[in-house]
Amino acid sequence: MINKSELWVINGKQQFVSVRSNMPNLPLLVYLHGGPGDAALPLVHKYNRALENHFTVVVWEQRGAGKSYYPFMANEPVNIQMMIDDIHGLVRQLLKKYSNEKVYLLGHSWGSMLGLKFIQQYPALVHSYIGCGQVVNMLEGAKRQHGFVLSKSREYKQSKITERLLTIDTTYSQNDWLNDLLFVTRLVVKYKKSVYGKSNYNQFVKDFILSPEYGLRDLINREKGSLQSIKAFWPELMKVNFSETTAYEVPIVFMEGRYDEHVSSALAKEYYDSITTPKQFYWFEKSSHFPQWSEAEKFNEIVSSLSGVK
Repeated sequence: MINKSELWVINGKQQFVSVRSNMPNLPLLVYLHGGPGDAALPLVHKYNRALENHFTVVVWEQRGAGKSYYPFMANEPVNIQMMIDDIHGLVRQLLKKYSNEKVYLLGHSWGSMLGLKFIQQYPALVHSYIGCGQVVNMLEGAKRQHGFVLSKSREYKQSKITERLLTIDTTYSQNDWLNDLLFVTRLVVKYKKSVYGKSNYNQFVKDFILSPEYGLRDLINREKGSLQSIKAFWPELMKVNFSETTAYEVPIVFMEGRYDEHVSSALAKEYYDSITTPKQFYWFEKSSHFPQWSEAEKFNEIVSSLSGVK
């Protein structure tokens, strides 16, 4: 049995890493959380514990986020490639420490973008890639997200919301892009297409507050880390588009909530259909953006089956 929570130095920065399994010598599964900056340690440990019977589960809180929080400096080169380099540093340390040749990589939302970019650069280090709430084309995804909330605001005759939405540039390149982005995202939540059947994140917030692994400082730092990471990464993130990449050197698994309008699951399925790599796709019929927690039992069973461990 392994249960370690440690600060590792990865590319010169202390970053929090949790490693857990119920048996020795299980394959490594690395969880890449969403956001940017949306650390998820208590949620993975609460809802996805069953994975520890089949994997050595690694939850990494990304630099500047959650228990890895520190304030980004004005002269610090914060970009997506830096995050890929951090994943590489993390994976290399894990493979050496646990005598593995490859990892399984599970990316959610922002983490799914990092995951696809990582397997493009380092396919030899990954058994399989599992994408959840998969990012495909940020510009197209933003249009679809905006189109959904605009349609709902009109359906509900919310004229003030409709008027505000009609002023928003979904490239998020305008001066007030952050407020516009947060406004649209809050509406997706309000219209119950982020958390399935819920118009808020209250359950997940409660999970964080009640977690023995997250103290008051961690909760505050999570909020700080989320905001600074969105500010730092979002302009570059909006340029991400995998649409023209239809082959990878790693098997692909997509796991999507049927009702996800936060990161369009319909767009993920369209992209999946174009991929020529060995692949699998799973719909979660009672989920939106978080099938790993909304339908945890099903999610855990499917991911566990990939390990080959009975």
